[in-house]
Amino acid sequence: MSAARTTGRQRGGIEQRGDTLRVSVYAGLDPVTGKRVYLRETVPGTDKAAEKRAEKALTRLLAQVDAQRVPETSVSLSHAIDEWMRVNEIEATTRHTYQGYIDRTIKPAIGSSPVKDITPRVLENFYAELRQCRIRCKGKAFIVHKTEHEHDCTADGCKAHLCRPMAAATVRQIHTIISGTMSTAERWQWITSNPARTAKQPRKKPPEPDPPSSSEAARLVEEAFRVDDDWGTLVWLVMTTGIRRGEACALRFSDIKGLDADLDSESGDVEGILEVRRNYVKVAGVSVEKATKTHQMRRIALDSETMTLLREHRDRVRDRLKAVDKQFTPNLFVFTGTRKDEDHSAPYSPNAVTQRYKDMGTRLGIDTHIHALRHYSATELLTAGVDLRTVAGRLGHGGGGATTLKVYAAWVAASDRKAAEILASRMPKRQRKPAS
Repeated sequence: MSAARTTGRQRGGIEQRGDTLRVSVYAGLDPVTGKRVYLRETVPGTDKAAEKRAEKALTRLLAQVDAQRVPETSVSLSHAIDEWMRVNEIEATTRHTYQGYIDRTIKPAIGSSPVKDITPRVLENFYAELRQCRIRCKGKAFIVHKTEHEHDCTADGCKAHLCRPMAAATVRQIHTIISGTMSTAERWQWITSNPARTAKQPRKKPPEPDPPSSSEAARLVEEAFRVDDDWGTLVWLVMTTGIRRGEACALRFSDIKGLDADLDSESGDVEGILEVRRNYVKVAGVSVEKATKTHQMRRIALDSETMTLLREHRDRVRDRLKAVDKQFTPNLFVFTGTRKDEDHSAPYSPNAVTQRYKDMGTRLGIDTHIHALRHYSATELLTAGVDLRTVAGRLGHGGGGATTLKVYAAWVAASDRKAAEILASRMPKRQRKPAS
């Protein structure tokens, strides 16, 4: 073929290049870079059969361009992710987490690939590599050197690499980042479809809550009060309300309603309400007060014993402040650090709460963590027959209890069995005929 074959205002053509035929179709301008974009395909051979295959390829590529409202962009996945992160409205903590996954894992692996080349197969292969080893080592043994200069590996403590698979939950978060990026690229008409929509991601591990038993919970709260009354009050409150660690740290005395009410002279009971409004977290070492996880304030009823403990705690704080010539105000944080000279103007560090609780459990020989008290509160209520919607409301789960049911299904089943026995006990007993 001596000359190029063109069609339709030179939208496409076929030209001979050596012993092959190259089919080229103009697809417009790249919406990001502004450069001309071509769809190309190479057909081996130059004979009549090759020419027919090239004609078919030309027709197919022209149809592909006609089906597209705009040409696909050739920008890299890294650029698309950066643009998505720039316009995406997410919490600061989530943004910090996502940026870590982007910088450490996504960009080094597939960040340079054009978004139009990202396919479900590319994503699934990427996820499979991460599930084998988080640094995508391809399974080859190598030594992790401490320095790039000449050295003694034994003296410097260099060790052989051991594959550490990335957790399925982490890979799913990476998939969320890529899916969000590709969905935005599709909406901005950079690509025609989102490949992450059909890519298979690791199966989500079913929730396995492991709350302490009733006897273990009793030992934990006793130990907490033995160590420190303030610490004991914090553990008691988390155990009886199921609030999150950050929510407990962000509590102020003004969030406890009924704290200043007079005790009833007969029963001594005072109705108390805990208003959970904020969450206290640390992002890259910086303390941040933000909305709750569900971005909604919730109210939790408090029993009389809890109100008594909170009232005693308030009095201790007042005496502590008075000793250093400072004024108590309802805006002070309920819980602060372990030092007695704290003025409660700063909250307890969530990480310090986690570590202190973990150390306490270790001393008692109980394998537990602070979030397990949230599980304890939920399971005790469900097994006692409290309805699912009430438990979900106390925990701050949205969806009318769907999340609670998903996480605590085993204990819901136990409550359902109890409900069945209650109903059966109210039915008239059937008279059985004697066996013949």
